[in-house]
Amino acid sequence: MINIKIFGIVWRAILLLNSNTELPFNFSIEQNHSAFMVSFINGVESIDADEVTMQNDSIFIRMPVFDSEIRAKITSKNKIPVSMQGLFINHARVSNNIIPFSAKADDATRFIDNGKPTAINVDGLWEVHFSQGTADSSDAIGKFEQQGKNVIGTFLTPTGDYRYLSGSIIDSTLNLSTFDGCHVYLFKAKMKKDGTLTGDFWSGTHWHEPWTATRNPNFQLPDPDTIMHLKPGYDGIKFSFLNMDSTQENFPSDKYKNKVVILQFMGTWCPNCMDETSYLAYYYRKMRSKNLEIVGLAFEKFPDFNKAKHNLTRLKGKYAVDYPLLIACINNKDSIARNLPMLGSIYSFPTTIFIDKKGKVRRIHTGYSGPATGIYYDRWIEDFTTFVDKLIAE
Repeated sequence: MINIKIFGIVWRAILLLNSNTELPFNFSIEQNHSAFMVSFINGVESIDADEVTMQNDSIFIRMPVFDSEIRAKITSKNKIPVSMQGLFINHARVSNNIIPFSAKADDATRFIDNGKPTAINVDGLWEVHFSQGTADSSDAIGKFEQQGKNVIGTFLTPTGDYRYLSGSIIDSTLNLSTFDGCHVYLFKAKMKKDGTLTGDFWSGTHWHEPWTATRNPNFQLPDPDTIMHLKPGYDGIKFSFLNMDSTQENFPSDKYKNKVVILQFMGTWCPNCMDETSYLAYYYRKMRSKNLEIVGLAFEKFPDFNKAKHNLTRLKGKYAVDYPLLIACINNKDSIARNLPMLGSIYSFPTTIFIDKKGKVRRIHTGYSGPATGIYYDRWIEDFTTFVDKLIAE
């Protein structure tokens, strides 16, 4: 049996991305009677996973919402757990989806410090370029907050944000990581003499690219309302998809007549979609009596209806979603184009479409600035609520 001292302490975990690249994160384990809770810690964020099973010397942790899990064996000394060894498995990916996992008990360290004084300060806003000069080039805003050696932050991109990153400065190197059950992100960068940052970004075992950054509080990304449009000749949306009861739902229909409708293009594999769902579920409970409807269209990774329904059921319970969730189609360009021919390519999940009471598309917003972005999140909420209030008042 697992000794009770496994509970209430912080563990230091490692995901081995390659032979010499480790992504560290922290978690804790609590017990309430016969139930277990694992909390994954990313700076100010704590993600609680309550689908946890202990069997003899093994632990099985199913991530909240995401179709992923940790399987590990616990090693004890004098009946006190000291380490874990196992695998992180992301079932939403078809390849590069298994990463070696290990953890050490009673260690709240994230990146191992060398004891030397902090050599740099990265606090503030940065103009960031990933894979600059290549076909994979993309831009972002780096938002970092530093206290002593500790750093939290995120990257805002034209299609979303990198959620909660946490780490530290070691010598002149910035180290940031996050693990939320889907995101497996590691950032490292050295500060050069001219104050710029140059480093590497790893996303799990399937992606690695360089990035550079320059302090620039005035750097702007493209307007997310201008990235995607309806194709010429269209002013509305039409679709027919199955709901979770296997019943066909059509749009438009009398159900939505004379109502403002928000269409949420999302997927249970998408971390930014989870942040948006959390807010939309709250907003819908508050506004549903005011001629407003929200419809979630799930674009899943696999065509299996029952698997999609299972994943959506977990999401629905996690965020207390009262608006309908429809199982749209698999997330690829051909399927989306076939089922939604009035749309250009969807560049990002989530994408949010605002439809007025006459059924006309008034706005298409690409991406989402989640709570990790701070003031950008506050601005998004203000802009969102003001625009919806305007549509309701018309």
